[in-house]
Amino acid sequence: MTALLYVLGVVLFVLAILASIGLHELGHLVPAKAFGGKVTQYFIGFGPTVWSTRRGETEIGLKAIPLGGYVKIVGMLPPGADGLGERQPDGSLKVRKSNTGLFTQIISDARAAEWETIRPEDEDRLFYKMSWWKKVVVMAGGPTVNLLIAFVLFAILFGSYGLRELVADEGRPVLDEVTTCVIPYAEQRTDCLPTDPASPAKIAGLLPGDEITSFNGVAIADWAQLRRLVRANENGTATIGYLRDGVEHTATTNTTVEARPTSETDETLVQVGFLGVSPTSHVQVTRGGPVFALRQMGGMVVDSVEALVKLPVRVWGVAQAIAGVKDRDPNGPVSIVGGGRIAGETASLDFPLGDKAAALVSLVAGFNLFIGLFNFVPLLPLDGGHIAGALWEALRRLAARLRRLPDPGYVDVAKLLPVAYVVGSALLIMGVVLIVGDLVVPVHLPTG
Repeated sequence: MTALLYVLGVVLFVLAILASIGLHELGHLVPAKAFGGKVTQYFIGFGPTVWSTRRGETEIGLKAIPLGGYVKIVGMLPPGADGLGERQPDGSLKVRKSNTGLFTQIISDARAAEWETIRPEDEDRLFYKMSWWKKVVVMAGGPTVNLLIAFVLFAILFGSYGLRELVADEGRPVLDEVTTCVIPYAEQRTDCLPTDPASPAKIAGLLPGDEITSFNGVAIADWAQLRRLVRANENGTATIGYLRDGVEHTATTNTTVEARPTSETDETLVQVGFLGVSPTSHVQVTRGGPVFALRQMGGMVVDSVEALVKLPVRVWGVAQAIAGVKDRDPNGPVSIVGGGRIAGETASLDFPLGDKAAALVSLVAGFNLFIGLFNFVPLLPLDGGHIAGALWEALRRLAARLRRLPDPGYVDVAKLLPVAYVVGSALLIMGVVLIVGDLVVPVHLPTG
């Protein structure tokens, strides 16, 4: 039964991601057609075609590798300053090619491939001829759909299931758990190995049920205060006052320095003092409507942007984990393969159905939020690169009008293709590293 639930979780996650991809591409297709553009292909996936059919002038279908999708909008690249070349008897246009250098050849070949398929009747439907704001709407449509999917899912989740947080009970902290040993946070295990040192709390003789009253002479009012004092103590001496069965006791130990998350909501690891205790706690449920969902997403957006900035470094960390140089960061990036693993493990856990459904919805919403923000990065071949080109075109034309200069014309994004190939290659490499990492050193849900 557990294996069946695991497979079900993976299938549901994959279907949800494929649906998100399809809606993303519709976010490009619908406005492109609405503005009179010609869309010849709409596909989910890459590689060999598994299935396709034609709806009017657009071929729609599925490809063998479900790691993305695309729409083919005619006329993405302008013809170039050297002219179009000659119109062929069949109506196609043959673009003159250049052989003056590698980058020039790359641009010329891409332009030729684009224009050799354009028919005379397509001249007024080319993407590059659209107004700058129409280009922005078409290219922003895809990632905006992902952000809308994330918002709808989070709004449903927070409005029904609620935001659930494990918070310490009020008042002086009563210990719920005393760890036996010190386990590196990144290793995601609960069993102690012979090589693991004893925890400072274990050495001090603390037990579950003890009520902490003081730390290094400071009276303790709540768990948050104790946590701050322990973390700031680093590897210093710790004198701990506590009540056990109503009797006051004092214990002395040394806290140790360990890598632990910055806070309950920020998983960034920092070196802090560590004691090895956790307080009695309860689940706090907060429900809210769309405004509440937007506020929560605001914090997620900040975290996602920080993750995007650090993505190359964190992927390098995954590569090191594959090579066995270091442990994999349990809070690092994962591919769709890793997401599928997490979905499968979530579905197979011995949790109530509502908790499983909420976790899967949150996982899919998080993927959509990240994908949406990622595609707004202003670099080709991402959608944000085309948006940046359209905005630059608008600014350039505005500046020319204000200075009463001739219209500078359309921005030639083809000139940035070498950059696009470099960025695309980097994205491909990072994607492969993450997929291999998710197969070789996968991230698992914490157990125990």
